[in-house]
Amino acid sequence: MSVPTTPRPAAGSIPDQPGVYLFRDRHGRVLYVGKAGSLRKRLASYFQPTRHLHPRTAAMVEASAQVEWLLVRGEVEALQLEYTLIKEHRPRYNVRYRDDKTYPWLAVTLDEEIPRARVQRGAKRRGVRYFGPYTHAYAIRETLDLLLRTFPIRTCSQGVFDRHRRLGRPCILYDIHKCSGPCVGHVSPQEHRRIVDEFVEFMDGRTRPTLTRLEGEMRAAAAELNFEAAARLRDQLASVRTAMERQQMVSSSPEDFDIAAFAEDELEAAVQVFFVRRGRVVGRRGYIVDKVEALDTAALAASFVQQLYGDRVDGDADAADDPIPREVLLPVQPAGAGTLAAWLARGRGGPVEFRVPQRGEKRALLETVGRNAREAFTRHKLQRASDFDARARALKELQEHLGLDRAPLRIECYDISNLQGNQVVGSMVVFEDGLPRRSEYRRFEVRSVQGQDDPASLREVLGRRLARLAAEGEAPADAAGTAPAGDGPAATGQRRRFAYPPNLVVVDGGRGQLAAVMDAVEASGVTGLAVVALAKRMEEVYLPGQPEPVVVPRGSEALYLLQRVRDEAHRFAIAYHRNLRGKAMTASALDAIPGIGERRRKALLRRFGSVRKVREASLDELEGVPGMGAALAETVYRHLHQPQAGRAER
Repeated sequence: MSVPTTPRPAAGSIPDQPGVYLFRDRHGRVLYVGKAGSLRKRLASYFQPTRHLHPRTAAMVEASAQVEWLLVRGEVEALQLEYTLIKEHRPRYNVRYRDDKTYPWLAVTLDEEIPRARVQRGAKRRGVRYFGPYTHAYAIRETLDLLLRTFPIRTCSQGVFDRHRRLGRPCILYDIHKCSGPCVGHVSPQEHRRIVDEFVEFMDGRTRPTLTRLEGEMRAAAAELNFEAAARLRDQLASVRTAMERQQMVSSSPEDFDIAAFAEDELEAAVQVFFVRRGRVVGRRGYIVDKVEALDTAALAASFVQQLYGDRVDGDADAADDPIPREVLLPVQPAGAGTLAAWLARGRGGPVEFRVPQRGEKRALLETVGRNAREAFTRHKLQRASDFDARARALKELQEHLGLDRAPLRIECYDISNLQGNQVVGSMVVFEDGLPRRSEYRRFEVRSVQGQDDPASLREVLGRRLARLAAEGEAPADAAGTAPAGDGPAATGQRRRFAYPPNLVVVDGGRGQLAAVMDAVEASGVTGLAVVALAKRMEEVYLPGQPEPVVVPRGSEALYLLQRVRDEAHRFAIAYHRNLRGKAMTASALDAIPGIGERRRKALLRRFGSVRKVREASLDELEGVPGMGAALAETVYRHLHQPQAGRAER
């Protein structure tokens, strides 16, 4: 149910049941998501004189136009729904977490026929086992290098693996005993999988079987007077022990737990978490928290637990590869600890306990994690102070130079890219609070313009964007932020993506581009939209109705922000255009060959990697591609070695 926040809703209209509530602004954008055991009591706390509210809470209530709620059966379900909605909408006034750096992981691709180990950053995927995260990539590489003599598993890329399989000879890693040579059949896939399983078990902390095996084999080799083999096993044993020493032992018993600590002030916080498996620290991670809502330490701890384990409870991560530990150690008990523990138990499949260490080795480890959090917070403050001030100053200067009623908190920029009038595309990038909001980026294929006409292309792109703004702004949204099913562009059942109007529209160009954009704005009927054009030659800023450009001082934060927005739109447009052009070039080189359809084209590219590599392949190599016979391979070879084929590929 949804009710307006002004005037204050009657207490009797709000149910006294558990549920999740959403505050929305006048455009329907979700500002805040919260949960409550009693919606009536919790929402009543917001509707009181603003002098009694925290300043950020008061700002959220003043910016809201309506409040909605969804009823659930209990607080655990409310917690799950709250996490899902925060992840979906990323509300402005909910606490926001971001990694203080991009941590590397040691990834083992168990989903491949011949698994490999590699250093990886970024998003995880199913079927891959991850160890870490580590503080430095070189720490992973050194550890992996130590272990490869004992566990000679594959570490090469797919391209290198396929090349040596075709050549029939292994790479140098086999010669120096750091790979078992699965590419040429020196070990079978089953034997290689057994080595990989032993490696994963060792990295999990179960080191005793490996040590026992190596020691036994070394003694047996020495007893048989095979001193060369004994010396090799001795070196492997030393490498394994060195790798174990690099995993810091923090518990006298082989137990699993995560331990986190906080350093905070009223606006921000730093969080450090160490992952302990079988008594050893196997990884760590750090977060910086924007406290856009009022949080004490207990509430911050609860929010962090929800952030850290939410994907695993939600099923987005493979729980078998990244399990929730039985114990989570924190400096304070999190708010709503019982509900949180019941929620985590769903993802773990067993009980989860929150503990506050008071003495002993775990208390000492908590103090170490706390020191790391304080140091990270100090570094962040020194690094971000100037950046935050610069963004605030840039928005304020833009407001003054462009004569805007308010600071442009949401800026949209548009650019056009084409190749001599062909494959014309447009880009839309979004900056909020002076930072890029990449999830809001959009790209357009220009349909009605033939040839190189940037103003007309911009007119079409802005017209389509503003039409969607008008359509989605008029359509009511449900609590998940989707338009209802039905007819029309705003009623497709999809999430509303264009319903948030910009405070400022920037186009790359001069007076011609600005005039074309203003035609689109007038035709759309949207009012109160600030539009400017930024010309590259002298970085001149053109405003509607003003013959002379506005002079934004060089070196100012405002001009720097405009340049960043313009350059990001240009980059995004060129990247999309290159993608389309690459697909067209591939099609012209392979799809024109008689007998080559979509399936065979993919098979060729999968085997050789590129059109150029296909062209360089011999007839025998082409015949080895699945689905290719001798006659078709000869047709492909003859077609690609004609002069016009080479020109088409280039």
